Amino acid sequence: MSAVSPDPEQEAAASPPVAVAAGPTHVGPVAAPVGEKILSVNNIEVVYDHVILVLKGVSLAVPKGRIVALLGANGAGKSTTLKAISNLLHAERGEVTKGSIVFEGAEVHRLTPNELVRRGCIQVMEGRHCFGHLTIDENLLTGAYTRRDGRAAIRRDLDLVYSYFPRIAERRTAMAGYASGGEQQMCAIGRALMSRPKMILLDEPSMGLAPQIVEEIFDIVKNLNEKEGVSILLAEQNTNMALKYASSGYILENGRVVLAGEAHALRENEDVKEFYLGIAEGKRKSFREGKHYKRRKRWLA
Repeated sequence: MSAVSPDPEQEAAASPPVAVAAGPTHVGPVAAPVGEKILSVNNIEVVYDHVILVLKGVSLAVPKGRIVALLGANGAGKSTTLKAISNLLHAERGEVTKGSIVFEGAEVHRLTPNELVRRGCIQVMEGRHCFGHLTIDENLLTGAYTRRDGRAAIRRDLDLVYSYFPRIAERRTAMAGYASGGEQQMCAIGRALMSRPKMILLDEPSMGLAPQIVEEIFDIVKNLNEKEGVSILLAEQNTNMALKYASSGYILENGRVVLAGEAHALRENEDVKEFYLGIAEGKRKSFREGKHYKRRKRWLA
């Protein structure tokens, strides 16, 4: 994850998050998404190795039962934000030095990761981390490690996971290491579901997958959100796909939130169209036309 450098353009982004507007400038603070909040991240800073400042004043909120997208280019700070919430930073010599993280009304940034999982918040890591030497079935059962409600309840949830992911149900006895990328991603999400989460932090689920598989996985995620009531914070580089399924979103750049709003408003925002979807004035732009976009971004002006 890249550090925030003292570049003049980046320093201009240090102002508070701004609301989405159609014009050349955005004014006023961003309002929290409508609804009761299951997660609230308040002005956090993250430092690696006691030196490298990666996140600066990041604030966001996830309403209960909604999908919220966390968008931005590679190195913007999306994965670091998720790891700060799930308390996995210490494994990478990182720490939250300022701000607070509140899950279901209680500050949680000092809990251990397994304590947070027991409270109902779990992260699906980027890169489809499965135990390659275990079967799909065994991988899913590892997700129930923190549960204490008995084998019958775990077996019911295992059957529920297979009902959402019929593709891996067919391969439940196969070694996960020999599964396709899409099957491994489904296994990773299914394993998180086995912990009976209230909220899932989903990191780059589309990475390295064919478009058809990406669509299938996002459809399943939407289904889980609507039918099981699982809140989801989705970190994703595929802006078009993320905004199609999310209700609201935040855009990160160089460790700061630079834009936020409802998903439909972000999709129609001219800056987002040009700099993240590659579309300007109703037509798709080439890479050559868009590669120096930072110099023209209105929120960095």
